[in-house]
Amino acid sequence: MTDRPAAAPSTPSRLLWSGRIVFLLAAAVLLVSLLGTAGVFVARPERAPAMFGDLLQDVTGFNPHPVALIRPPVQPLSALAQIGRQIFYDRSLSASGQQSCASCHSPARSYGPPNGGLLQPGGVGLAPQGLRPPPSLAYLYRQEPFGIGPALDDDAPPSLDQAAQQAQAGARATKVAGGASAAPALVPRGGLFWDGRADTLMDQASGPLMNPDEMANTDLHAVVRKLALTKYRDAFKPLFGEAILTNPDLLFAEAMSAVARYQIEDPSFHRFDSKYDHWLEGKVRLTRAEMRGLRLFNDPAKGNCAACHVSQPGRDGLPPLFTDTEYEALAVPRNPAVPANRDPRFVDMGLCGPVRRDLMRQTQYCGMFLTPTLRNAARRGVYFHNGVYHTLRQVLDFYNLRDVAPARIYPHGVPDDLPRRYRGNIDMADAPFGRRAGERPPLNDAEIADIIAFLATLDDGYGAPHKFLRGSSPP
Repeated sequence: MTDRPAAAPSTPSRLLWSGRIVFLLAAAVLLVSLLGTAGVFVARPERAPAMFGDLLQDVTGFNPHPVALIRPPVQPLSALAQIGRQIFYDRSLSASGQQSCASCHSPARSYGPPNGGLLQPGGVGLAPQGLRPPPSLAYLYRQEPFGIGPALDDDAPPSLDQAAQQAQAGARATKVAGGASAAPALVPRGGLFWDGRADTLMDQASGPLMNPDEMANTDLHAVVRKLALTKYRDAFKPLFGEAILTNPDLLFAEAMSAVARYQIEDPSFHRFDSKYDHWLEGKVRLTRAEMRGLRLFNDPAKGNCAACHVSQPGRDGLPPLFTDTEYEALAVPRNPAVPANRDPRFVDMGLCGPVRRDLMRQTQYCGMFLTPTLRNAARRGVYFHNGVYHTLRQVLDFYNLRDVAPARIYPHGVPDDLPRRYRGNIDMADAPFGRRAGERPPLNDAEIADIIAFLATLDDGYGAPHKFLRGSSPP
């Protein structure tokens, strides 16, 4: 046989191959273009369209739409705040002579408890006593006074009882992460301490000084006598005149005002320099675990944490406080380690007693406690109003399992630290609550670990030397 040259492709075949080549070239050009565009978005995520935001966050860990946060100004302390700083660290103002404000509100722990103990030493003999672990003093500069119901008429403000009765007429709204504030006219909010009994930082500062379980002075006159013996007593005179040292009521009031000014002016009380703050500003990346945790934190169907612990900056650029400052009845289990709980008849019911007494008749608030900030939560060693938990894993297990596996939360499978007649106050609507016993928990172990990873990004002092985290040092 003789070899014959191959037949030339027919015209239709040549057209088909040409079309394929053109298509492949176009696809290659498109791919290069997409890769180039993606590269630009990865390098400069702030330039990416909003529709690509979640994808870019997952890929890069960056915030594709950074914001400019408005922090409190940093400037030298005023003369009054300098006095407040002296008072804050002064142990001589306690009945024992060994306890200051900083003893229970440690600068090294972001002004929270100095350790993981349920209660801190206090009283004349400095024995651990009291009812609740100390709340943090950080991030209180924007806290409003306690109130219930709509904005009040300054000319004729109703009493708290009247406001509570008005609020009781409405239904409780479900709180959803990322949604509008939940029924602002129907819930108590604001105030200081776990039960909101103090309206101002001045009121808050005076409470421990005369609490028999804390600094244990008998009255303000006992405090004033101690102030009169301090090295800084004369610092009051240039501000208020010579006569202030002979006017006990005025001296005490101005001393408490000084402590309040110190907490407002010293930036260590509201640093807003966590990793998450830097991420909001587009300065750092979150790890994949942290990013997943943020998503779960904000997801209304999963953690729904942001429904109460608001995670987004305000429209005015104010950094988020990670609290809506409202009150909830969560039904955390009874803590047998609280000394008062040795009496089975005793119940700490928050807003309606026993420490706060002006709302005792408003039983629709029994069991409600203030929602704390989650900033620096990873640094705390004790959680909730009764200190029943000591790790974030325990806290998240409570939220995750309370309704679906109550036997793992309560010894007898039902809420045990609120009288039966008040159990209707318990939050059963807001996710992750609201599921039935035996249903699948909303979060799995990996998701819980991711949320804990995200919570660590809320600690103050990201990238700063450890000594800088100690805040304002003693004078």
